[in-house]
Amino acid sequence: MFINLIKIFLPTTLAFFVGIFITPVATHFFYKYKMWKKYSRSETTNLEFQKIHNEQEELKTPRVGGIIIWFSALIITFLFYLISILFPSAFTEKLNFLSRDQTLIPFFTLLLGSLLGLWDDFMQIFGKGKFAQDDKSWRRWKVLIITFVSFLIGFWFFYKLGMTSVHIPFGGEIYLGILIIPAFILVALATFSGGVIDGLDGLSGGVFAVIFIAYSVIAFTNNQINLAAFSAVVGGATLAFLWFNIPPARFYMGETGIMGLTITLATLAFLTDSVLILPIVALPLVISSLSVILQLASKKFRNGKKIFKLSPIHHHFEAIGWPSYKVTMRFWILSIIFAIIGIILAVISR
Repeated sequence: MFINLIKIFLPTTLAFFVGIFITPVATHFFYKYKMWKKYSRSETTNLEFQKIHNEQEELKTPRVGGIIIWFSALIITFLFYLISILFPSAFTEKLNFLSRDQTLIPFFTLLLGSLLGLWDDFMQIFGKGKFAQDDKSWRRWKVLIITFVSFLIGFWFFYKLGMTSVHIPFGGEIYLGILIIPAFILVALATFSGGVIDGLDGLSGGVFAVIFIAYSVIAFTNNQINLAAFSAVVGGATLAFLWFNIPPARFYMGETGIMGLTITLATLAFLTDSVLILPIVALPLVISSLSVILQLASKKFRNGKKIFKLSPIHHHFEAIGWPSYKVTMRFWILSIIFAIIGIILAVISR
């Protein structure tokens, strides 16, 4: 038990400090190469949004801060793997948490998703034309990319890991067979849609850090120690990002953070057999995504009438007068509360 705790807390702590250490260097390059949006949204947003949104701040703040998260997590993962190879012993081999059955897939999803997200960010930073403005046609391409990546992961789950069912809390399992592949695609797309939460300084960093730490606890209770260590490392790296993302944000997470984290989160939910617990643990993501869906549906089927002043819902709270820091911290509180509820349900429903 003690060595397992070291295996989780030591790399997590190191991931946090590695993130803190590399941020000044990364920030230098972010600003040197002007890695922020180059276009204005004033023509495509309503007056309510313009009242609460500091457009000049966004146009001068780098949007690739998610690099801090995945780069720190990958450094720590490789570090402990190399230590176990270069200095083989029972202790170093125990500390290595990169394994084929537990962490290879989330490691792959974090890397691939983050690189695809970085490409998306670069399109909006250095690109020209409608793709650089993140128009609807480019968003459809992003959905297709997420679908394709998710198909590959679902394929691995079914054919390599033999995953064919989903656990139902307090109700056994439901057999899906090969349908586990489209099931993963749907969960990954739904989780990715929650990425709209990256809209306020400190909001996404705090929420994602709590979620990944919660899944570390869930994996630990499943005796998936390697997976618990990896999830905690991502959580620690996210806290390093958050250190510099609190108001005023030095950079935003961007798609390189959102895409990698959301696909990895969906992967963790399947690997820990807690897919139906995910909406509870990640409730702030669910709320943000649903608020956008409900707003669009309301405007389409109710002759333009809106449910919220703005969507996602965190902007609605800003529009009714809440300071942005109050919205952020209340979302943090909700994240902690529902992460605890999700952990409890995951444990007692086995």
